[in-house]
Amino acid sequence: MCVIIIKQKSNKIPMLTLENASFVNPHGLGVVWLDTFKTEYFKSNEYNVLDTERPFIAHFRYATIGKINKANTHPFPCGEQADEMFMMNGTVRKYGNKDMTDTQHIANILGDKKRGEWKKFLSQFDCRFVSINTKIKSFQIFNRDLFTYKDGVWYSKTNIFRDNVVAVYGTLKHGYGNYNAYLRGQSIYMGGGETYSQFPLIIKELPYLSPKKGIGKNVVVDVFRVDDETFANLDRLEGHPRWYVREETDIVMEDGEVVSAWVYFNDIKTENVTHHKSYEPTPIGTFNFPEPLQPTVENECGGDCWEVIEDPTTEYEADSLCPTCYSDLEFDGFNNYLCINCDEWYAESDLQEILDTTNRVLKDTHYPNYE
Repeated sequence: MCVIIIKQKSNKIPMLTLENASFVNPHGLGVVWLDTFKTEYFKSNEYNVLDTERPFIAHFRYATIGKINKANTHPFPCGEQADEMFMMNGTVRKYGNKDMTDTQHIANILGDKKRGEWKKFLSQFDCRFVSINTKIKSFQIFNRDLFTYKDGVWYSKTNIFRDNVVAVYGTLKHGYGNYNAYLRGQSIYMGGGETYSQFPLIIKELPYLSPKKGIGKNVVVDVFRVDDETFANLDRLEGHPRWYVREETDIVMEDGEVVSAWVYFNDIKTENVTHHKSYEPTPIGTFNFPEPLQPTVENECGGDCWEVIEDPTTEYEADSLCPTCYSDLEFDGFNNYLCINCDEWYAESDLQEILDTTNRVLKDTHYPNYE
């Protein structure tokens, strides 16, 4: 959903933050240098140009409307007002088309309005905006309350602060059920590895990792970087600190690098049980059903339980359910779907691949004898 970064001072932004911004928003980087008010355009993976003391306003794009190309990289001139440049973080429905971004569409509209009318017009949208006047060398933030000010820098989104390193060994592993619910789209996958020390991994339907160091095996894990919000969601999922307790533990990555990561431990009994090296649940795409489904007439749990399919031949369609929260999706008329509940965007091709896997597993796993 893009991110705007405004750095006015000589301090430097951490490279990890810039790398995260590039990873999360891979579709173009536009930079207005505030010492010259000149604009340059780059690929997102060229984020190292921002490793500088120069002041700037940068926009990393995540494409939702409009083609992925240099022409759709922010900022855009405001119509015929070539001295006014405009960038946005967010999506405004019914603006733009399959070729042009909604941001450029709005910029063109602003070009036909008096400058004093801009604030009222833009305030109707729940998005973050910045305009830059290259003639008088100034800029303005619109909907400033939606921005975050951190270490002398303005950020339009905080999902690029994925500084918490977490190592997981169960259903949160890459591609499994809880990964799709908690980490997919909310994390940066650093790779696989195993614990530097030996720990007892005990599997009783679900995996439990005991904190008793020196017993068991070097346990296989997947390592992610997550932001504070996702980190808090993982704590709630694991019941930290009442059920599982997370502790920082050394992890040996596949390339030999040793990193420190948070691991969720459970003080389960380790005597007279098998100690495993790895937990390998069956990956089933988006859904991770704990047991076979039973047909029911209605959902009586207020929407917090699994929806049941009464007909095993029923298939989810690409525009039916969000793979994160299972709410309805809305098609933008081009190539993407929006979940209005969790504000997640999905490309049509990726969503169809996920749902094809889900439909196949639903039949193979829960209705193996159906023909």
